[in-house]
Amino acid sequence: MGWLGDNGMLLGLAMLDGLSYAAAVFMVAVGLNLVFGVMHVLNVAHGSLYAIGGYAAASLSLFLIARGMPPWLSIPSLVVSSAIVGAILGPPIERLLRSVSGQEEVLQLLVTFALFMILEDLQKLVWGVQPVVSDAPVKLLGTIDVPFGRDAIPFTSYQLFLLPGVALVTLIGLAWFLRRTLAGRMIVAVTVDREAARAMGINAGKVMLLTFTAGAALAALGGALASPTTSLVPGIGASTIVLSFAVVATAGLGQIEGAALTALMIGLGRSLAVYFAPEFEVVVPYFIMVSVLLVRPQGLFAVPETRRI
Repeated sequence: MGWLGDNGMLLGLAMLDGLSYAAAVFMVAVGLNLVFGVMHVLNVAHGSLYAIGGYAAASLSLFLIARGMPPWLSIPSLVVSSAIVGAILGPPIERLLRSVSGQEEVLQLLVTFALFMILEDLQKLVWGVQPVVSDAPVKLLGTIDVPFGRDAIPFTSYQLFLLPGVALVTLIGLAWFLRRTLAGRMIVAVTVDREAARAMGINAGKVMLLTFTAGAALAALGGALASPTTSLVPGIGASTIVLSFAVVATAGLGQIEGAALTALMIGLGRSLAVYFAPEFEVVVPYFIMVSVLLVRPQGLFAVPETRRI
């Protein structure tokens, strides 16, 4: 069959898997970018919000199905569960992190890591340590044959359309919101210079609260969207936050469009490694990150800033 036989099919599957994986990682990375931009805190616990969002979405979907509700409700339940997680966990975590905002980076990392461990234990307390699976949205949307060369690759419609579609809507909507609305410009003002924003009458505390809650909901939405395609197990948040750090560092802090492109690049690189060189699966995303940072320490899409004296 030649290279475009079995290997060609694997290449197509790797690209499709990489696209759907990049979409979920982007949701976490863009929330992490928002939080760091406004609060200047690198939140290690952000990955736990991804995991809790996944668990909450799976639990809500299983609850609805067990009560005889229509299966299509499992799709809007992904958004509902992530909004609930953001609304419940966002404000108290923001209050905690505000106390270390502006402090030394070591203190921030210690506090957020401690919070991460607390949330990890909370997950085990609520959902246990056994895998949680709810694939109702995937079954509901079925599969589609994707043309690739002379062949067609069967792939789930959920991973092909819904996951990247939500990520694309988030990217466009967030970019429009930050640049075209008053509330978005207030967030940008607080991000650029918090003291100057306060001097102009902007309530920086309220902006930080709302932004962190939105970032938490985005992380939870990433986990909710990924939940129908994977088994939820303890530790899933840790691997996601490390990969999200790689995306943010490679793109450059504050770069929303750059984070999307970098997530796609890292997602495709990881997926290609899974199919063609599994022993390098863990290494490839960080190899990409290191390669970029050696050339552009500020990130691939970051604009050098003038240093204040």
